[in-house]
Amino acid sequence: MGCRCFLVFMVMLCATAATAQKDSTTRMQEVEIRDTKSGNFGSLRQVDGMKLTAGKKSEVIDVEQLTVNKATNNTRQVYAKVAGLNIFENDGSGLQLSIGGRGLDPNRTSNFNVRQNGYDISADALGYPESYYTPPADALHRIEIIKGAASLQYGTQFGGLLNFDMKQPGNSKAISVESKQTAGSFGFLGSYNAISGTKGKLSYYGYLHYKRGDGWRPNSNFESFNGYLDVHYRVNDKHMLGIEYTHLNYLAKQPGGLDSVMFAKDPRQSNRSRNWFAVNWNLLDVEWDYQISSRTRWQTRVNGLIATRDAIGFRPNRPSQPDNGGARDLLKGEFKNITFESRFLHRYEIAGMTQNLLVGIRAYKGHGMSIQGDVNNGSGANFNFDSETSELKSDYEFPNLNYAAFAEQIVRITDKWNITPGIRVEYIRTAAHGVYHNRERDLRDSVISDITIKEDRELPRTFIIGGIGSSYKPFASLEFYGNVSQNYRSVTYNDMQVVNPSFKIDPGLKDETGWSADLGVRGNVKNLFRFDVSGFQLYYDNRIGEVGTKDAMGRAIRMRGNIGTARVMGIESFLELDVLKLWHVNPDKWSTTIYSNLALIKSEYIDSKIPGVKGNQVEYVPNVNWKAGIQASCRNFKLAYQFSYLSNQYTEATNSPSSGLSAVNGPVPAYKLMDISASWSYRWLLVEASMNNVANVAYYTRRATGYPGPGIIPGDGRSYYFTVGVKF
Repeated sequence: MGCRCFLVFMVMLCATAATAQKDSTTRMQEVEIRDTKSGNFGSLRQVDGMKLTAGKKSEVIDVEQLTVNKATNNTRQVYAKVAGLNIFENDGSGLQLSIGGRGLDPNRTSNFNVRQNGYDISADALGYPESYYTPPADALHRIEIIKGAASLQYGTQFGGLLNFDMKQPGNSKAISVESKQTAGSFGFLGSYNAISGTKGKLSYYGYLHYKRGDGWRPNSNFESFNGYLDVHYRVNDKHMLGIEYTHLNYLAKQPGGLDSVMFAKDPRQSNRSRNWFAVNWNLLDVEWDYQISSRTRWQTRVNGLIATRDAIGFRPNRPSQPDNGGARDLLKGEFKNITFESRFLHRYEIAGMTQNLLVGIRAYKGHGMSIQGDVNNGSGANFNFDSETSELKSDYEFPNLNYAAFAEQIVRITDKWNITPGIRVEYIRTAAHGVYHNRERDLRDSVISDITIKEDRELPRTFIIGGIGSSYKPFASLEFYGNVSQNYRSVTYNDMQVVNPSFKIDPGLKDETGWSADLGVRGNVKNLFRFDVSGFQLYYDNRIGEVGTKDAMGRAIRMRGNIGTARVMGIESFLELDVLKLWHVNPDKWSTTIYSNLALIKSEYIDSKIPGVKGNQVEYVPNVNWKAGIQASCRNFKLAYQFSYLSNQYTEATNSPSSGLSAVNGPVPAYKLMDISASWSYRWLLVEASMNNVANVAYYTRRATGYPGPGIIPGDGRSYYFTVGVKF
């Protein structure tokens, strides 16, 4: 079925292209003008590049205009104006991005389809959709977010699309240079150095980014190197070829988690000195962009990933248990995948109204490997198994296959009103082949029984999801929008891999399904007041999680399965007022804006087969999520203040009020944070400074079940950063 869909859409693309080539009429491209002086946040155009966003809840962050701490990718500052995001703040390094929202787990942004310049960058978009690579904020042009309804164009994720739009090749010079050097608290050093330019038909942009630090807590040191190159060659007015390569390599020490008593006594403490984490990421993308006519564009790209993720450490379920040496748990992961995607955008007219059709196909093949075991190899960052000192726990491989095709159409009823129906056909084959060892030990910890159990799981399925959106713009500065779209999330590696004898997978485990809907209004009043207020609902069926149960012999085990049906609804609002422009103060010299980003959310398990879950609050969904701030500027000087507040959250479905000895389950208390950033520029010189967590609040955003815990992972205390940059 998947292959047939793929071939049918290829034929349709070719046939439509042949028809479009007959159009020899020269027409101007449709353009929508937005005011870029009114702020650093907005929404996507209805036709934006090779995507349709009419009727969708979309948000755009103009990263280049932000006055925030870019050196460390400070997430709560960079995403301050995106409503409803919940953020895991694991460390101050900014190496990994962990954001969620609307009841979705923030861990490594695994519930978003995460892309860079439109192509996948996660480990495995279906089998292991976790993002270990995050581009540095200094290299970004903007960040694009489409919530919920992006599942039709970009794949099956409840969160939607998160796309990092990198700075693009080309300018009027043959060579331009940009460099930023940062020093900060806890031994932080960062260096971003970029080069770009245009020579004839060739354009290029590349950067090298290095950072290191000791971390706020002991045993938190890290070192990272990231390089990127993007080269475009414009063959002629119709054809453009591009190639991008990304490399990331980092090594980080992990201080481990804390229990509630340890956190209350000293949130900076760490009793884990042998825990390490390493990532090696390599991405390659080749793009062909064909402007067939003034009405028609065809984009095809092939991209691949070769990456590894290694972790080693002493990780008992009790954070207070001291590490007295001996064996450590080693987990090695390897990811190799290749993706072909092709998109075709055509503009035509019916009854004098412009219509837009977007169709696309995707073919994906991935292969992942995971090996886990105990090793006795000292205390350093040694990620190798040794047959003499190692005890293998599990060895799995995960071959995945995916074919997909989609179509969306903007149907303009009038010049003010349009509807956008869409459909996606998906074939997914998720598989897990491997072995794990069921070992029993005596009181002296000697192995008395070792049974090797073979696992072979394969889940092929074909399905269709659909959605529809609508947009009504009575004025150019006012838009009403709404959409409803089906969502789907396939079973992942972690859902199919048995890692120890006290862990079991429900043989009836199903993919997660559901739908999401938005209804809102956005616009601006004379470029003084900008707003985007919407209501949403997310219906989440077959939500996967872990619960305690017993096996046939009465032993306590953890069962991973579908724990229930969740419903999340709420109101997301963003308001921004240019105060001095309202008072008619000279905008060329002075500017002061205030903003409020407020999400009020209610979440509930409306059905569950697990006792004590129905009626509970969904994990990691604060009822109140508020960020507010003020931004002021005087000529070349800018100052920004931000306040963040999140109410209480729970970390698991039973809403346990206490954490117990493991500290894995339990609440995340409400917290309030303040940040201040400033910048000054003059011609080619830039100076930036920031103070994070001004009040030095002791807080945490998560309780980890695995890395970097288990247990409470404290957020960083007060820190300072200072940057000097030049641009020629």
